[in-house]
Amino acid sequence: MRTASVASFVVPGCLTLLACAPESQPAAPRLEAMSFSSSEWSEPVNLGAPINSAANEMNAALSPDELSLYFVSTRSGGLGGADIWVSRRASLDAPWGEPVNLGPNVNGPGLDAAPAVSLDGHLLFFSSDRPGGQGSNDIYVARRADKSDDLAWGPAVNLGPEVNTEGFEAGGFYLQSAEDGSANLYFARGSSGITLDIYVAPVTADGGTRGPAVPVAELNDPDPAVNEAHPTVRVDGREMYFHSDRAGGLGSNDLWRSTRRSVHEPWSPPVNVGAPLNSAAGENQPTLSYDGRTLIFASTRAGGLGGSDIWMSTRTPSGH
Repeated sequence: MRTASVASFVVPGCLTLLACAPESQPAAPRLEAMSFSSSEWSEPVNLGAPINSAANEMNAALSPDELSLYFVSTRSGGLGGADIWVSRRASLDAPWGEPVNLGPNVNGPGLDAAPAVSLDGHLLFFSSDRPGGQGSNDIYVARRADKSDDLAWGPAVNLGPEVNTEGFEAGGFYLQSAEDGSANLYFARGSSGITLDIYVAPVTADGGTRGPAVPVAELNDPDPAVNEAHPTVRVDGREMYFHSDRAGGLGSNDLWRSTRRSVHEPWSPPVNVGAPLNSAAGENQPTLSYDGRTLIFASTRAGGLGGSDIWMSTRTPSGH
């Protein structure tokens, strides 16, 4: 029973990732992220051991300094069917260290997913099916004072009824200063984990809700059976990636991209990003780094160590 539940999260992308942003984003990350917008993505690289294993790894997100990698795994040693783990490296060129489970303040007895750290380093958003939520799967936030300690997260708090419902909510991306000061949380919602649409809700700098979520109509396919999930937004708010099983893809789930000229305009019609990011297998749960250079995602493509592995692609600044 547990195995079936975990499998249902892996393929459709129910363990959608949730990245976030802080009280005040400096101008430099936004400008740097923009410089990559017209660049091509490199051939994806499997992150290998110890990040990937014979189990399922997915829902990965880099910390703002890119020295910590938060991800979800069904490997042994967890507290539930799928847990959130973190790996640390000494520098951008150093290998990833042995992953550590985030422990009971974050992980529960069921399926915990979609981890991401806010740009200020003090908030961790994630999704969970633990008891006591609003519905079958909810979004939670944990907080820490010491942003250099990956294991210092306090007890997780449910985001409440303005984000969570009786249905299924899964992770997304928390964007703040690009939206003229209102902290907007992009996430996925549906009646189940395989029929999701993209929504957005205003969330404060300290992780509290301040209004109800609304669908992002231009990103959602009119067919209610189509799945759109795991939105990740460039730090300037003008480029988004998500995964979907809509028509026109190469595999079961593909990565799609949408852009807009300013945060006051609607998103463009989504475009399949094609190869080499997509393949005949399933690509899920994309997450952009805060500098816009790196995209990490889960895939069941050949060359992995388990059923679902974490892969990484990079791009150079435009014109380079």
